[in-house]
Amino acid sequence: MFIEFENAEQANLAVKLIDGFKMDKSHTLAVNRFTDVEKYAAVEEEFHAPAEEEFIEKEHIRSWLADEMGRDQMVVYRHNEVQVLWNMQKEQPQIAHNKSHWTETYVQWSPLGSYLTTFHAQGVALWGGESWKKIIRFVHPGVKLIDYSPNERFLVTWSNEPIVVPEENYDGPFGPEDEGNQIVIWDVKSGALLRSFPSLAPQAPSGRSTVSWPVFKWAPSERYFARVTPGSQISVYEAPSMGLLNKKSIKVEGVVDFEWAPTSGTDKSGKVKDDMLAYWTPEVDNQPARVTLLNIPAQDIIRTKNLFNVNDCKLHWQSQGDFLCVKVDRHAKNKKITYSNLEIFRVREKDIPVEVVEVKESILAFAWEPKGERFAVITTSDPNFTAAVPGSTTLKTSASFYYLDKGKGKDTLQSFKVIKTLTGKSCNTIFWSPKGRNVVLATLRSQTVWDLEFYDLDFEPLESAAAKVPTGGEKDPAAYLQLLSSGEHYGVTDIEWDPSGRFVVTSASVWRHTMENGYQIWDFKGQMLYKETLEKFKQLVWRPRPKTLLSKDQIKNIRKNLRDYSIRFEEQDMESSSLVSSAERQRRRQLLEEWSNWRQRVEADLVSDRAAAGQQVAAATAEDEEAEVVDEWIEEVIDEKEEIVA
Repeated sequence: MFIEFENAEQANLAVKLIDGFKMDKSHTLAVNRFTDVEKYAAVEEEFHAPAEEEFIEKEHIRSWLADEMGRDQMVVYRHNEVQVLWNMQKEQPQIAHNKSHWTETYVQWSPLGSYLTTFHAQGVALWGGESWKKIIRFVHPGVKLIDYSPNERFLVTWSNEPIVVPEENYDGPFGPEDEGNQIVIWDVKSGALLRSFPSLAPQAPSGRSTVSWPVFKWAPSERYFARVTPGSQISVYEAPSMGLLNKKSIKVEGVVDFEWAPTSGTDKSGKVKDDMLAYWTPEVDNQPARVTLLNIPAQDIIRTKNLFNVNDCKLHWQSQGDFLCVKVDRHAKNKKITYSNLEIFRVREKDIPVEVVEVKESILAFAWEPKGERFAVITTSDPNFTAAVPGSTTLKTSASFYYLDKGKGKDTLQSFKVIKTLTGKSCNTIFWSPKGRNVVLATLRSQTVWDLEFYDLDFEPLESAAAKVPTGGEKDPAAYLQLLSSGEHYGVTDIEWDPSGRFVVTSASVWRHTMENGYQIWDFKGQMLYKETLEKFKQLVWRPRPKTLLSKDQIKNIRKNLRDYSIRFEEQDMESSSLVSSAERQRRRQLLEEWSNWRQRVEADLVSDRAAAGQQVAAATAEDEEAEVVDEWIEEVIDEKEEIVA
């Protein structure tokens, strides 16, 4: 079938939109330009081998993982300068690369640390490798926000400026079909534009458009990504085809938000299960609020739970997808009193049972322990909680830690129980170590309090404390909860753990205030290792690491011999510290020598200048050259006795 269009632009657009369209399961439509037929008909019968291009080896984008000392990297952005630094613990971080005017707004790592993203007026650029060369760039004028897929295969960019495609002399990546869109999805490896989307920005009470980022949320398999249209539907798309799953959105009346399960899990045969997402809908008329678990791509409803007297819900998946916690903000029947509780779905168990954890206070923060079965919550009953200006007053809070009590016997019901509740606090944020066990409770963005508290939930106590045995014969989990250290960072605005879980960075950004901007590095025990105050400091972000390649048996063997490794690592740390100190002494000696040589040259020049000017140069006398001798007596008391003389 041949179709004639009015002009070449329409023909090109038809090829782009229709070629590869799936008509049904067995038929796919193929579209070509008429000039393609002529081009392929004119192909020479005799084959001519193309010229062989010289192979240019590219740098490994994960070269930093080969560091002999196993150090982590971080990026620091201050004023107009961006630095990639090696963490040197107690010493000043070592510069791996630095560049002025490297970015115009901020920087962002990819999820596995392979790329550093910089932002520019015309788009974003990705950098990496040992020499930090530009790997690829994506043209999207006015880009403000980006998001990567979990395995860095796709990149999503958003600009507040709708795409404008010039009619003439345009050599950019966008076509007429992209006109007016604001969200673009790219292939990271090839740089190809896969698809663009319009931005569905809801209106804020002030009348300005707001963007909830990320707009598209990725399934852990990267096979699907989805967006919510508040109040009406969830649209699930396939990757890399970018087509709508089953060619239609999932209609959900009143839907507010959704979250993908972070891992798919495996069945008994070891086969990876389908992806899963959870969404919630509010109370509408006489229908209760509802939380629903949905299987993708089958779109089968796995589990639902009705909720009543609901103001708001937040969905919190555990890092391995074993649990889903729904933080429910409720109101009493008179709607004057508000409180919270937790609805916990045990996703891996049969029929997905739901446990309700009553809190009876307003929850400020919730966080699962990574790869664990514990979680922490910060609650408050402070009447100032509903203040119009967040951060204007410091709230009185409580922090509680929960664990999964498995009991004894197969028929014993498992339930989440409180390990311990810490009262009289001011903390408002929770930061778990990426390895679990350790946690920092902090007071962020307050005008008067900047407390930091470092806790260990598996602290090995004295035998007397560990021997506390409640009913059931189990050791008391509260005996293993220990406050390791308390500290303060004036004006702290951000906190982040390094990927190893050994170090924590607290920072005060000029984006929030101009008081003592800079950062501090702490170890997991709460000991401050390094502090640097930087004028116009903006941002510090640790470089992420990819998942370990070690097997479970190898990890188990390392943990078994951890004490032996610890001795070796401590020796390496001492040796490294000694080398740094030696290098510092050598640097100071060199500076002193340079200064002495400079002074001698200046004195010699001064003498010659005076002589040339006819001024008499006073000769040094013997008395002048006599060295002044200063005797210093140091008296030290070795022992002291008092005797009573009759």
